[in-house]
Amino acid sequence: MRLVTSADRRWVLRTLSTSYVIALAGDDAPCCLHWGPALTAEQAEALSAPAAAAGSSFDSVAAWGEELRTEAGARFETPSLQLAFPGGDRGIDWRYEGHAVDGGHLTLRFADRRHPFRIELHYRVHAGSDVIERWTVLRPEAPVTVLRCDSAAWSVPQLGGYRLSHVSGGWSAEHALRRTELAAGETTLTSRRGVSGHHAGPWLMIDAGDATEQHGEVWSGALAWSGSWRITLVRTPDGRAGWTGGFGHEGLSWRLEPGEEWVTPVFAGLYAPGGFGEASRRWHDHVARHVLPAPAEPRPVVYNAWEAVGFDVNEANQRELARLAARAGAEVFVMDDAWFGGRTSDGAGLGDWRPNRDRFPDGLGPLVDEVHRLGMRFGLWVEPEMVNPDSDLYRAHPDWVLHTPGRPHTLLRNQLVLNFGRPEVADWAHKWLHELVGEHGIDVLKWDCNRAFTEVGQDRLWIDHVRAVYSIMDRLRADHPHLRIEACAGGGGRTDLGILARTDQVWTSDNTDAHDRIAIQRGFSQVYPARVMAAWVTDSPNPLTGRAVPLRFRFHVAMAGALGLGGDLARWSPQELAEAAELVAVYKDIRPVVQFGTLWRLPYGVQYVHDDRVVVLAWRGPAELGPYGTPLVPLRPAGLDPHARYRDEDTGALHHGAVLMSAGLPLDLGGGGDYASALVRLRAC
Repeated sequence: MRLVTSADRRWVLRTLSTSYVIALAGDDAPCCLHWGPALTAEQAEALSAPAAAAGSSFDSVAAWGEELRTEAGARFETPSLQLAFPGGDRGIDWRYEGHAVDGGHLTLRFADRRHPFRIELHYRVHAGSDVIERWTVLRPEAPVTVLRCDSAAWSVPQLGGYRLSHVSGGWSAEHALRRTELAAGETTLTSRRGVSGHHAGPWLMIDAGDATEQHGEVWSGALAWSGSWRITLVRTPDGRAGWTGGFGHEGLSWRLEPGEEWVTPVFAGLYAPGGFGEASRRWHDHVARHVLPAPAEPRPVVYNAWEAVGFDVNEANQRELARLAARAGAEVFVMDDAWFGGRTSDGAGLGDWRPNRDRFPDGLGPLVDEVHRLGMRFGLWVEPEMVNPDSDLYRAHPDWVLHTPGRPHTLLRNQLVLNFGRPEVADWAHKWLHELVGEHGIDVLKWDCNRAFTEVGQDRLWIDHVRAVYSIMDRLRADHPHLRIEACAGGGGRTDLGILARTDQVWTSDNTDAHDRIAIQRGFSQVYPARVMAAWVTDSPNPLTGRAVPLRFRFHVAMAGALGLGGDLARWSPQELAEAAELVAVYKDIRPVVQFGTLWRLPYGVQYVHDDRVVVLAWRGPAELGPYGTPLVPLRPAGLDPHARYRDEDTGALHHGAVLMSAGLPLDLGGGGDYASALVRLRAC
């Protein structure tokens, strides 16, 4: 990784294997000249200077590829930065004031030519990574109203076509991968719900329409923000494409005072020449190296008691479930909702974070001690941002919730959102969490957020609330270095690089149906690595979908991520418990390969490679069966050494790497009814 500057107002960022070239246009507007394969300094100097294409009086006069689009002059693309200065002026006329280089961090400094307003564009590259991190800093010297402030605008080279990849869906149907031609004009991906969202995810990929898992150029971006966000893609009539994005959503505005510094979240970008699979592997490596707080730790096998007992929590049933979980090989026992206050349903108690004495007469201490005695860490479900109206907290502080004066509160899941934009509310949350973790020896927190935000009132609260959540998590981890956190928002409603910088894994979805999870996990894996993808084995029939799936199939699907258990183990037969313990032991053996290896997505499975080991997980469900007589296409591993030989660790069979990649891996998927699966462990020899 190197960052090179040149004397003619041109900068070259070099990542592990790519280059990004920025230059100033004649009006000082910063523009992207190149984002793609690595260039030498001489090649970067040879790139044409930024200039506007000749057009009619209805076309933009700005050079294509501006790094942050504004509204000054004849600029008609979607603006990244919209400001309202006193007197009605809304544009920024760039005046370059200098730059600074600190290792892999480049700062470009500008001022507006007409107003006392300064702006910085930040770029950061890391050793061993192809990701470029970008963000923007505003420094007003007079009052100004911000209507939109994106982190960055990105431009891709002119291509023959443009295809957009992203995820959409809903609660229990998150991370559904969509690939479609990018429409002419503007396409907006967004969440207006206060969290990054079940319905869309803050990342995208662009290719020319010809990329596959293993071939073709792919440009992508991922926003590190856990609240409302917006990314607007533009495809122009003259065949250009790019996007701009950041926090907030349409219709928001806030005022900045003189001397106030406004810093946007990181919007990271990545170029990969080897298809969607290579793009994913580069994202995974970057997240592991430069985002996660504890990347080197294997994610433990978690047992969570929610699906076993729901709101019917008490010390006796938690002790019994902990005993069975330990027997199955779990390493963390998590007690979920309803351990506190008057919480016997989702209608009361939220906000009263004291152990329920009817259910835990001596507090949490005896249960925590028992879980530790069984050799497991103890985890606890919390939902710090929410409150039930039927709670002592709300009765004492009804003004602490988000609300619009004169309008009724909107109840969703019988709860309201606490206003973390108020320092006293955020301080209250940090205090009880700090005390809870410290006094009870809590090892893991499952931090949930079970409703969208409404009646926010002040536009800036959409941003201030998320910043407060980040601050609380950062303080907790600093005060309790042993603490680990799982992020959750009604499932996968808070999945993004911002939350992953403060947590250890994400609850992927409330839908634990193994059949549905295959698609959910495939979409999740486009950007996020397996070690942060929490995946439970739960009961059959599944409590959400009613689908009956064999235990082995459920395990093989969940083994593709951070394996967990979530079923009612008290109802499992001795044979099921024994089989579960065997499969958990197998997972612990392959865990280093799955969690620290490189991912290769296969047509009906996944493959992980780490050092000399290879793990393949294959699934054959109704979608692969087809009509009678439909042949099953051979599953061909990828990324193997064609000159190496690989021994099957379970059967002893010896395979040539080249033969496996061309003829496919022998799999026994003929039986098993509608759902058959296989796990293959190979070792190079």
